[in-house]
Amino acid sequence: MFKKIILLCLLTVVVGLIAYWIYNRPKTPALTQQFILNAKSCTYSVDGKDITLKDGYAAQAINADSATKLITRYFGNELAGYFDDDEFSDRAFILTQESGGSGTFFYLAAALGSKDKCNGTNAILLGDRIAPQTTEFRNGEIIVNYAERRPEEPMTASPSVGVSKYLKIDKGQLVEIKK
Repeated sequence: MFKKIILLCLLTVVVGLIAYWIYNRPKTPALTQQFILNAKSCTYSVDGKDITLKDGYAAQAINADSATKLITRYFGNELAGYFDDDEFSDRAFILTQESGGSGTFFYLAAALGSKDKCNGTNAILLGDRIAPQTTEFRNGEIIVNYAERRPEEPMTASPSVGVSKYLKIDKGQLVEIKK
C-alpha cells in the first residue's frame, strides 16, 4: 500500500512538472511577413533621372515630341552582400540603357535592403558597349570587372582592354573609389 502511495505521488509530481514545462516553455514567435528585396523592381537614379524598373524593365519617352523611348533593362551580374553596414541584405548589379541610337550604356546600381522596401541608389556609368565580366564584393568594396576598347579604337571593335572599377556605398549613395 505504501509503495502505491509513493508511486502515485511520483506520478503526480512528474505530470505536474510536464504541465509546468509546457505552460512556461518559450513561445515560438508567429511567422511575420518579411520584405524580400527584388532589385528588378526598384527605383534608381540614372544620369540624374529616377527610373523605376518593373520586372527589370522601364521605358520612358525621351521627350514629348518624340516616339523614341529611353529603355532601361536589368542586365545581371547580380551580387548579394551587406554594403551599407546594416542587418539587411543588399544587391549590386549591372543595368543597361538604350536611347534609340547605336549605343548601349552599362551602369552599376545597388538595391539597398531595409525592413519594408527597396532603396535604389544612383547608377554609375561603366561605359558604352562594354563586355561585362565579373562583379565581386571584397573588403567593403564592390568591384566590377569588364573589357572596353582603347580610346583610338572604333566602336565596332570588340572590347579587349580589362578594367576594374571599385565602388562603395556611402550614405546611401554609390561612389567610385579611385585606385
